[in-house]
Amino acid sequence: MSFFENYIEVPFEKRHQCWFCGEPAGNSFGFPHQGHLVLDCPHPSLTLPSCSECQQLALAVKADSIWQVSIEVKRALINKYQKDLAIGINWTKQELAESQFEGGNFAGFQKSAWFMFEVAKGRVNHIGWPLVLNGIELEVAFEKEAFTFDGICYPSIDDAISHYAKAYYLHAAFFKQVVSIMSKERFADAVRFCRLLVGATPQERGAALKNLRT
Repeated sequence: MSFFENYIEVPFEKRHQCWFCGEPAGNSFGFPHQGHLVLDCPHPSLTLPSCSECQQLALAVKADSIWQVSIEVKRALINKYQKDLAIGINWTKQELAESQFEGGNFAGFQKSAWFMFEVAKGRVNHIGWPLVLNGIELEVAFEKEAFTFDGICYPSIDDAISHYAKAYYLHAAFFKQVVSIMSKERFADAVRFCRLLVGATPQERGAALKNLRT
Protein backbone atom coordinates (compact mmCIF):
# COMPACT_ATOMS: atom_id res chain seq x y z
CA MET A 1 0.00 0.00 0.00
CA SER A 2 1.39 3.41 -0.95
CA PHE A 3 1.48 6.38 1.40
CA PHE A 4 -1.37 8.15 -0.38
CA GLU A 5 -3.72 5.15 -0.39
CA ASN A 6 -4.44 5.51 3.32
CA TYR A 7 -4.12 9.31 3.60
CA ILE A 8 -7.32 10.85 4.91
CA GLU A 9 -9.26 13.34 2.82
CA VAL A 10 -8.37 16.89 3.88
CA PRO A 11 -10.85 19.75 3.33
CA PHE A 12 -9.33 22.50 1.19
CA GLU A 13 -9.55 25.10 3.98
CA LYS A 14 -7.78 22.66 6.34
CA ARG A 15 -5.02 21.64 3.95
CA HIS A 16 -2.24 23.22 6.02
CA GLN A 17 -3.56 22.30 9.48
CA CYS A 18 -2.55 19.68 12.03
CA TRP A 19 -5.51 17.34 12.59
CA PHE A 20 -4.79 17.17 16.32
CA CYS A 21 -4.36 20.86 17.24
CA GLY A 22 -5.02 23.06 14.21
CA GLU A 23 -1.51 24.52 14.07
CA PRO A 24 0.41 24.54 10.75
CA ALA A 25 1.19 20.97 9.73
CA GLY A 26 4.55 20.04 8.27
CA ASN A 27 4.49 16.37 9.19
CA SER A 28 2.16 13.37 9.11
CA PHE A 29 1.13 10.66 11.53
CA GLY A 30 0.17 7.15 10.53
CA PHE A 31 -1.85 4.77 12.66
CA PRO A 32 -1.30 1.97 13.47
CA HIS A 33 2.47 2.33 13.24
CA GLN A 34 5.48 0.10 13.82
CA GLY A 35 6.17 1.52 17.28
CA HIS A 36 2.96 0.10 18.73
CA LEU A 37 1.41 -3.19 17.64
CA VAL A 38 -2.40 -3.04 17.46
CA LEU A 39 -4.30 -6.28 16.95
CA ASP A 40 -7.89 -5.03 17.12
CA CYS A 41 -7.90 -1.54 15.60
CA PRO A 42 -11.58 -0.68 14.87
CA HIS A 43 -10.75 1.29 11.72
CA PRO A 44 -8.51 0.93 8.65
CA SER A 45 -4.92 2.10 8.82
CA LEU A 46 -4.67 5.79 8.01
CA THR A 47 -2.33 8.74 7.78
CA LEU A 48 -3.20 12.31 8.65
CA PRO A 49 -1.42 15.70 8.70
CA SER A 50 0.18 16.81 11.95
CA CYS A 51 2.59 19.36 13.33
CA SER A 52 5.94 18.06 14.55
CA GLU A 53 4.98 18.41 18.23
CA CYS A 54 1.72 16.49 17.94
CA GLN A 55 3.44 13.88 15.80
CA GLN A 56 5.93 13.16 18.57
CA LEU A 57 3.22 13.14 21.22
CA ALA A 58 1.09 10.78 19.13
CA LEU A 59 3.97 8.39 18.49
CA ALA A 60 4.42 8.00 22.24
CA VAL A 61 0.78 6.98 22.79
CA LYS A 62 -0.11 3.32 23.31
CA ALA A 63 -3.69 3.08 22.08
CA ASP A 64 -5.97 0.94 19.93
CA SER A 65 -7.57 3.64 17.78
CA ILE A 66 -6.90 7.07 16.36
CA TRP A 67 -9.62 8.43 18.66
CA GLN A 68 -7.74 7.26 21.73
CA VAL A 69 -4.56 8.75 20.30
CA SER A 70 -6.27 12.12 19.81
CA ILE A 71 -7.46 12.14 23.44
CA GLU A 72 -3.99 11.35 24.77
CA VAL A 73 -2.40 14.02 22.57
CA LYS A 74 -4.93 16.51 23.92
CA ARG A 75 -4.08 15.50 27.48
CA ALA A 76 -0.39 15.88 26.77
CA LEU A 77 -0.96 19.38 25.36
CA ILE A 78 -3.00 20.39 28.41
CA ASN A 79 -0.24 19.13 30.69
CA LYS A 80 2.56 20.74 28.69
CA TYR A 81 0.85 24.13 28.47
CA GLN A 82 -0.58 24.06 32.00
CA LYS A 83 0.96 27.44 32.87
CA ASP A 84 -0.27 29.12 29.69
CA LEU A 85 -3.81 27.80 30.20
CA ALA A 86 -3.71 28.91 33.83
CA ILE A 87 -3.38 32.51 32.65
CA GLY A 88 -7.02 32.38 31.56
CA ILE A 89 -8.00 30.96 34.96
CA ASN A 90 -6.29 33.69 36.96
CA TRP A 91 -6.67 36.71 34.68
CA THR A 92 -8.97 38.30 32.13
CA LYS A 93 -7.67 40.06 29.04
CA GLN A 94 -8.71 43.41 30.50
CA GLU A 95 -7.05 42.71 33.84
CA LEU A 96 -3.76 41.96 32.10
CA ALA A 97 -4.02 45.10 29.98
CA GLU A 98 -4.61 47.20 33.10
CA SER A 99 -2.09 45.38 35.31
CA GLN A 100 0.51 48.18 34.99
CA PHE A 101 3.52 45.87 35.17
CA GLU A 102 6.63 47.92 34.68
CA GLY A 103 10.02 46.79 33.50
CA GLY A 104 11.78 43.44 33.39
CA ASN A 105 10.08 40.09 32.99
CA PHE A 106 6.75 41.37 34.28
CA ALA A 107 6.43 43.77 31.36
CA GLY A 108 7.15 40.93 28.96
CA PHE A 109 4.56 38.79 30.69
CA GLN A 110 1.94 41.49 30.29
CA LYS A 111 2.59 41.74 26.55
CA SER A 112 2.70 38.03 25.71
CA ALA A 113 0.64 36.23 28.36
CA TRP A 114 -2.81 36.55 26.82
CA PHE A 115 -1.49 35.66 23.38
CA MET A 116 0.12 32.50 24.76
CA PHE A 117 -3.12 31.62 26.56
CA GLU A 118 -5.16 32.03 23.38
CA VAL A 119 -2.71 29.89 21.38
CA ALA A 120 -2.77 27.12 24.00
CA LYS A 121 -6.57 27.35 24.31
CA GLY A 122 -6.98 27.15 20.54
CA ARG A 123 -4.84 24.05 20.29
CA VAL A 124 -6.55 22.28 23.17
CA ASN A 125 -10.05 23.17 21.93
CA HIS A 126 -9.35 22.24 18.32
CA ILE A 127 -11.58 19.50 16.95
CA GLY A 128 -10.19 17.60 14.00
CA TRP A 129 -12.36 17.42 10.91
CA PRO A 130 -14.27 14.17 10.19
CA LEU A 131 -11.95 11.37 9.07
CA VAL A 132 -12.88 10.27 5.55
CA LEU A 133 -10.92 7.49 3.90
CA ASN A 134 -11.65 6.39 0.34
CA GLY A 135 -14.93 8.28 0.45
CA ILE A 136 -16.11 6.61 3.67
CA GLU A 137 -16.41 8.61 6.89
CA LEU A 138 -15.10 6.74 9.92
CA GLU A 139 -17.42 6.45 12.91
CA VAL A 140 -16.24 8.44 15.92
CA ALA A 141 -15.74 6.38 19.06
CA PHE A 142 -14.90 8.02 22.38
CA GLU A 143 -14.90 6.14 25.69
CA LYS A 144 -15.63 9.23 27.83
CA GLU A 145 -17.67 12.37 27.28
CA ALA A 146 -15.78 15.62 26.82
CA PHE A 147 -16.25 18.31 29.45
CA THR A 148 -16.21 22.05 28.72
CA PHE A 149 -15.64 24.62 31.43
CA ASP A 150 -14.72 28.30 31.25
CA GLY A 151 -14.04 28.11 27.54
CA ILE A 152 -11.73 25.08 27.60
CA CYS A 153 -12.81 21.71 26.25
CA TYR A 154 -11.25 18.86 28.23
CA PRO A 155 -11.23 15.21 27.08
CA SER A 156 -13.15 14.33 30.26
CA ILE A 157 -14.20 15.81 33.59
CA ASP A 158 -11.25 14.01 35.20
CA ASP A 159 -8.90 16.05 33.01
CA ALA A 160 -10.60 19.28 34.09
CA ILE A 161 -10.28 18.25 37.73
CA SER A 162 -6.58 17.50 37.28
CA HIS A 163 -5.99 20.81 35.49
CA TYR A 164 -7.69 22.92 38.15
CA ALA A 165 -6.10 20.97 40.98
CA LYS A 166 -2.67 21.91 39.59
CA ALA A 167 -3.64 25.51 38.85
CA TYR A 168 -4.97 26.19 42.35
CA TYR A 169 -2.91 23.66 44.34
CA LEU A 170 -6.05 21.76 45.30
CA HIS A 171 -6.07 18.28 46.82
CA ALA A 172 -7.03 16.34 43.67
CA ALA A 173 -8.81 13.41 45.34
CA PHE A 174 -10.74 15.74 47.64
CA PHE A 175 -11.68 17.97 44.71
CA LYS A 176 -13.00 14.97 42.79
CA GLN A 177 -15.13 13.92 45.77
CA VAL A 178 -16.55 17.45 46.05
CA VAL A 179 -17.44 17.47 42.35
CA SER A 180 -19.14 14.08 42.71
CA ILE A 181 -21.29 15.47 45.53
CA MET A 182 -22.07 18.85 43.96
CA SER A 183 -22.33 17.47 40.37
CA LYS A 184 -20.32 18.57 37.36
CA GLU A 185 -22.93 21.24 36.62
CA ARG A 186 -21.65 23.06 39.73
CA PHE A 187 -17.98 22.70 38.84
CA ALA A 188 -17.30 26.39 39.52
CA ASP A 189 -18.82 26.08 43.00
CA ALA A 190 -16.69 23.00 43.66
CA VAL A 191 -13.56 24.94 42.69
CA ARG A 192 -14.44 27.80 45.01
CA PHE A 193 -15.25 25.42 47.86
CA CYS A 194 -11.96 23.55 47.53
CA ARG A 195 -9.94 26.76 47.34
CA LEU A 196 -11.21 27.58 50.81
CA LEU A 197 -9.61 24.37 52.04
CA VAL A 198 -6.16 24.55 50.46
CA GLY A 199 -3.74 23.24 53.07
CA ALA A 200 -6.50 21.66 55.15
CA THR A 201 -5.75 18.52 57.19
CA PRO A 202 -7.30 15.15 56.27
CA GLN A 203 -9.62 15.54 59.23
CA GLU A 204 -10.76 18.98 58.05
CA ARG A 205 -11.37 17.70 54.53
CA GLY A 206 -13.33 14.75 55.93
CA ALA A 207 -15.52 17.08 58.01
CA ALA A 208 -16.11 19.31 54.97
CA LEU A 209 -17.27 16.33 52.89
CA LYS A 210 -19.56 15.21 55.70
CA ASN A 211 -21.14 18.65 55.80
CA LEU A 212 -21.63 18.66 52.03
CA ARG A 213 -23.45 15.32 52.16
CA THR A 214 -25.90 16.44 54.86
